Amino acid sequence: MGKNSTERSVAPNEAKAVINRLRISTRKLGLVAGLIRGMDVGTAITQLSFSSKRIANDVRKALQSAIANAENNHNLNVDSLYIKEAYVGKNIVMKRFHTRGRGKSAAIKKPYANLTVIVRERDEVAAKPAKKAAKKPAVKAAKAAKKESE
Repeated sequence: MGKNSTERSVAPNEAKAVINRLRISTRKLGLVAGLIRGMDVGTAITQLSFSSKRIANDVRKALQSAIANAENNHNLNVDSLYIKEAYVGKNIVMKRFHTRGRGKSAAIKKPYANLTVIVRERDEVAAKPAKKAAKKPAVKAAKAAKKESE
């Protein structure tokens, strides 16, 4: 009499980590998320470790959580992971008030944000670079032969 298991929201070769209620605005968090989007996970962790942004440490924790989910829950190869998606969403906004001159007050908004990181295992075919260098000398040789025949 338990709950029925829900289907995965990501593909079989992907893993996801979500952090809710990060105490930062979505614009500031979006800058750091955009910095790592599309990178290999090792490069992204290094990039976040040396970033001067305060929130970079929390983003790095979310990325490490996604890597751990990929390795332990979905049996993916950690060495071939890259960041497929890193996106930000809004959460609550705390409203505070600050007293100002002449008996007035001003609103202070303290926003919170959500962060979602999806890592994906790279395909072996896509990881290997295409051999275009072998084609170029053949084209050059054909052009040279054409010039000699003229």
